Amino acid sequence: MATGVAPAPLPHVKVRGGGIGFTKSVDFAKVLSVPGALRTASSRGRALVVWSSSTESDTMELEPASEGSPLLVPRQKYCESIHQTRRRKTRTVMVGNVALGSDHPMRIQTMTTSDTKDVAKTVEEVMRIADKGADFVRITVQGKKEADACFEIKNTLVQKNYNIPLVADIHFAPTVALRVAECFDKIRVNPGNFADRRAQFEKLEYTEDDYEKELEHIEKVKTLFILLLLLQSARTYHVSSYLHAAVISFQVFSPLVEKCKKYGRAMRIGTNHGSLSDRIMSYYGDSPRGMVESALEFARICRNLDFHNFVFSMKASNPVVMVQAYRLLVAEMYNLGWDYPLHLGVTEAGEGEDGRMKSAIGIGTLLMDGLGDTIRVSLTEPPEEEIDPCRRLANLGTQAANLQIGVVPFEEKHRRYFDFQRRSGQLPLQKEVSRKQSFTRSLKRMVPYFLQIALTTG
Repeated sequence: MATGVAPAPLPHVKVRGGGIGFTKSVDFAKVLSVPGALRTASSRGRALVVWSSSTESDTMELEPASEGSPLLVPRQKYCESIHQTRRRKTRTVMVGNVALGSDHPMRIQTMTTSDTKDVAKTVEEVMRIADKGADFVRITVQGKKEADACFEIKNTLVQKNYNIPLVADIHFAPTVALRVAECFDKIRVNPGNFADRRAQFEKLEYTEDDYEKELEHIEKVKTLFILLLLLQSARTYHVSSYLHAAVISFQVFSPLVEKCKKYGRAMRIGTNHGSLSDRIMSYYGDSPRGMVESALEFARICRNLDFHNFVFSMKASNPVVMVQAYRLLVAEMYNLGWDYPLHLGVTEAGEGEDGRMKSAIGIGTLLMDGLGDTIRVSLTEPPEEEIDPCRRLANLGTQAANLQIGVVPFEEKHRRYFDFQRRSGQLPLQKEVSRKQSFTRSLKRMVPYFLQIALTTG
């Protein structure tokens, strides 16, 4: 068995020409051959040890895709069991006075639709949502006026004995996030437009070597503070566009992280499939991998600043993309040894039966995987109407995890999916018959047709 020290699951690893070929989504420094006791029964009779430049690496087992195959694939894990619903173990994240994580009930939430500057209307909406039984309420905060209104909203709710945690939804406005972090319990940031601008679909050329060099350079710099010094010395030290964007992300995002630490706030790093940055789009494309990498950049900044009170989300309007992104994110977290909770949701699901079915497909699939700690069913209806389908899904997911609903493991023993070898075996033997017997059988089969013709013409 080949082993490696890898910061992320490998989409595929190929042995070729005495070395290994990797896809561009994995950053590896070198590959070594290991003799002696570590040799394995691979096609070349040696073990493959992959060393990563990442400081947050973890050992990954590689195995042949099928018996005798030269293609090595990781034992990629995206849930506790693919045969039973077992809830993924996560840390506890505190959102105000409500605990979120695998040791606690599935939390449900929704979002207000009123103008945040209209304090009275927003307060009334939050109260209706709280009375329906929601655990959190998210409020969009577009600018400074909305941020100032958030203080009035919070104070008014407290005076009315409503202590439901409030979540600020932030886009394009880091200074607004800093302001509202002083009164709200949780801040939602979108990595695609918080520091980088939203994709303008400009074509930025990155070759494989350029991108790998930039990632390797970022990893070699032990602290992001040193990256800032490098940026200031750009006249004498080459700083590429990708490195520049990574530094800007740190400059813009780190003050919010420090503010959340100071006030004990929670954070959601919420990637949206429809709002990836030019930098991510140019290299990863409009893909689940791009969504995951965008979120991991911000998560690493949080971890470097010793902030761990955050959750992830990977939302998309397409349930298939949404499910792929969440599974890929969890596979990454398993390999990194991370245990952050997940917020599940299908964005812009719609209304009526269509919206509910669309959310059920995406959210329900992940709940059966044992993933998810808080959910929102996004409908184009009054926000309190989202609570009932949300609760139904949460109850189904909890019940499935408690009963460990599943299927008997199945192992395919006759097909090799990666080698594409022709299936061997013998065709069933046919009993030989004489020409007379064959003619008699054919005649008997034609009798009903003859009778039908006779009856219709007679």
